[in-house]
Amino acid sequence: MSSEKDLDLPFFDLEAILTATDDFDPDSKIGQGGFGSGKLEDGQEVAVKRLSKKSVQGVGEFKNEVKLIAKLQHRNLVKLLGCCIDEDERMLVYEFMPNNSLDTFIFDEEKRKSLVWKNRFEIIMGIARGLLYLHEDSRVRIIHRDMKASNVLLDRNMIPKISDFGIARMFGGDQTTEYTMKVIGTYGYMSPEYAMDGVFSMKSDIYSFGVLVIEIITGKRNRGFYDDELDLNLLGYVSTSMINCQK
Repeated sequence: MSSEKDLDLPFFDLEAILTATDDFDPDSKIGQGGFGSGKLEDGQEVAVKRLSKKSVQGVGEFKNEVKLIAKLQHRNLVKLLGCCIDEDERMLVYEFMPNNSLDTFIFDEEKRKSLVWKNRFEIIMGIARGLLYLHEDSRVRIIHRDMKASNVLLDRNMIPKISDFGIARMFGGDQTTEYTMKVIGTYGYMSPEYAMDGVFSMKSDIYSFGVLVIEIITGKRNRGFYDDELDLNLLGYVSTSMINCQK
């Protein structure tokens, strides 16, 4: 347990987490990757991320996520309330987001109708403010590396909160770029230099943000969209449309 002391966060007992989520009953599930919701003994509603034994996120990445989020405070970042480490169990306890993740809105035909353009603009601006904080205004520079619709949560007022820092990297000093042999993230949101060469930087997050903005506006997933007539994917289709509008 000594390695847990430097995490600087409240620790929850496993029993309290299992009680709150009804032992991760399927009815309490709110997303992929072992997410469940429930109420603690004090009545506080929380969302719990349980590290799956089959998850690609290992214990090191779990602790990385804990350490990073514990240092970050911004209204457009999800708030980490604490964690639970009990033998093989690894869990993160977050503030509960009543409207779940952004993808449940923009990719659902009925729910998307409730997102008028003013709402979409405010969500885009909120995500941008969160990214600016990570890149420029926090105590440490953070490159998220997995910016996507399912990693943006929405509170009861539809304020967006960036979440899931399991593969995020912290840059030191004047560092602006890093290279990795292990490219992990979500295809469709990865910048070309990261997907092909393992090079990532703030620009990688900005590229992902750009894809996300297009998805918010169009209501279409970047992966899976293909225009047969023009022989273009979503990014190519939008780029071509913008060029044609300028003519």
